[in-house]
Order: sequence, then structure tokens, then C-alpha cells
Amino acid sequence: MGKIILTGDRPTGRLHIGHYAGSLKRRVELQNSGEFEKIYIMIADAQALTDNAEHPEKVRQNIVEVALDYMACGLEPEKSTLFIQSMVPELTELSFYYMNLVTVSRLQRNPTVKSEIQMRNFESSIPVGFFTYPISQAADITAFKATTVPVGEDQEPMIEQTREIVRKFNSVYGETLVEPEILLPDNKACLRLPGTDGKAKMSKSLGNCIYLADTEEEVKRKVMSMYTDPDHIRVEDPGKLEGNTVFTYLDAFVRTEYFAEYLPDYANLDELKGHYKRGGLGDVKVKRFLNNVMQEELAPIRKKRKELEQDIPYIYEVLRKGSQAAESVAAETLDDVKKSMKINYFDDNALITEQTEKYKNL
Repeated sequence: MGKIILTGDRPTGRLHIGHYAGSLKRRVELQNSGEFEKIYIMIADAQALTDNAEHPEKVRQNIVEVALDYMACGLEPEKSTLFIQSMVPELTELSFYYMNLVTVSRLQRNPTVKSEIQMRNFESSIPVGFFTYPISQAADITAFKATTVPVGEDQEPMIEQTREIVRKFNSVYGETLVEPEILLPDNKACLRLPGTDGKAKMSKSLGNCIYLADTEEEVKRKVMSMYTDPDHIRVEDPGKLEGNTVFTYLDAFVRTEYFAEYLPDYANLDELKGHYKRGGLGDVKVKRFLNNVMQEELAPIRKKRKELEQDIPYIYEVLRKGSQAAESVAAETLDDVKKSMKINYFDDNALITEQTEKYKNL
């Protein structure tokens, strides 16, 4: 069996540059690398409903937003299967079976679940669906026999839980499921891009995002108001790089050729950092450079998205066909799982023959 990718995003809003730096840009590179037999990109609407059950319209409206962002960044339906999670009902059945292999205490220890619960103030009233979403994620990954899951650093505990479920299932029922490997961004700055306000995580709910679909003016406004070193008050003051969001973004996005075009006084990022640390370099100048970098990165995405927006029925058709293809694959895995668990009653001719002979001899 060849290498297979499964990854995706929750449709709770448009995608931002944190998604792009953390996984989306890498997905496009992997798609075009020719290394993978299959690539499945999931719009995780069912997972999004675990904490938006009372606001289904929010999820419904953002299906197309996410699909547009995917395709604008370069994910192609001819190379990657783009699908909607809820359109593959086999995932729900797999989740149900996997629930028997995970304890409540193990879910409570999952660092990602703990932090997400705190962020949403769910401590006293956790929706069961939200609490068990690591199990749902395991179903998503294993349904497509994914060997590789490209995600950000914060998802590492989730992938480890999937691996545990796979090992438990295979030890109880026999070798059936594929144990996936995590693929983290190779640029450390992209592991967890902070918000424009310097907060640890870029989040739609915190309002500290630069969206892939933002206009040129919106991007510039957000960059120019970005958090830097609060002690760097005067231009001549030495500046700190640690926790300085502007330099974190430059680490994630800058290319050497951008210096020749937009900041020829410096040969590379190391020279720029050195000057900032010594003092004599103002935040405004660095932010203007970062704005040029971000405009270069986002301009082709913005242009492609505008083109795709002119034919929304085509976007839905891509998702419909992708969902049908995904369901076909997930159904095969579910058949394998039910066979291993010995609950494939109507397909087991040996069982029927055995029972027939048993009662024939009574």
C-alpha cells in the first residue's frame, strides 16, 4: 500500500495564515510532490458541530468559505479528494466502535482536549461530542488508512491518541487498521503562529487573525498594528526578538529575494535581526517590510479565490464528488472493521453454514 494523507479543518470561519503556515501550504507541496498515492482533505463539519450545535447555520455557511480557501491555495480536486465529513456516515459508525477502546480518564488527560475545554469555558458542562472528538478524529484518519497526517504542533496529542486506538484495536481484533505518522511543519516558526496581538494562538474568536481572503488594505492595517517589543520605545533602543510577533511572521514567510526587492539595505533576515537587537531600527520600517512580504504571499491566493467565487455551483460539485469517493473508501474500511470484530453477520457465509449445521443436528 502506498502513502496516504488525511487532514482537514473545521468550517467555523474563513481560514487564516495560521492555517496556511501550519499545514495548508505544506499540503499543497505534498500534493504536488508525487510521493503520495492518495490525499484526502476533509471539511470537518460534524466536528465543528460539537461546540456549535446551536448554531448550525454558522457551520453551513462556512463550508464554501473553507473550500474556496483550499482551492485558492492550490489544492486541486484532480490530485486531492476534497470532501465533507458529515457526508461520510461510516465515520460515525467507526467512532462508535472505537469508543469501547478508550477510557474517560484517558480522554481527560489529552492536553489538546484540556486546553480546548478551558478556552471554551466548558469545564462544568462539556458536550459529550466535544469531549470525544479525539475518537472521532481517529475514525477520520483510520477510515482512509492514512499513513501520514500533516498538522500543527498542537495536534500532536490527538494523533498519539489515534495511534493508541489503532494499537488497541489491532491487539484485540487482529491487524486491521493502519497506524499513522504525524508530519509537522519543517519551519519551526510555522508550528504555532501567534496572533497579531502576540497571544499564543491565532484564533477567530480572539479576533487576532489575518485571513487568506483579507483585502490588501485589511492585511496592511493588521500588520501595522501588530504586537512587537513593548520596551522598544525609541528607534535607538535595542529590541528583543523573543515574543516579537513581527519577527515570528518574518521567520515563517520571508524569502531571501524579498530583501533585494523591498529592503535592499539588508542581505537577509539575520542582518535585519542583528540591527534590530543592536538598536537603530524602528518597528514601523520592519512592519512595512513584513506587509510587503505578506502581500506577496497572499496576492495570488486572493486572486485565485476571486476567480473561484464566480462559480459556486462548481465548488459544491467538487465537494459532492469528493464526498462520494471518500464514502466509498470509508465503507471498505468499515467492512474490514466489522469483519475483524465478527459483527458482519450477513456477509459471513461460514457462520451461516455453521449455525445451519448446528441446528440441523439437534
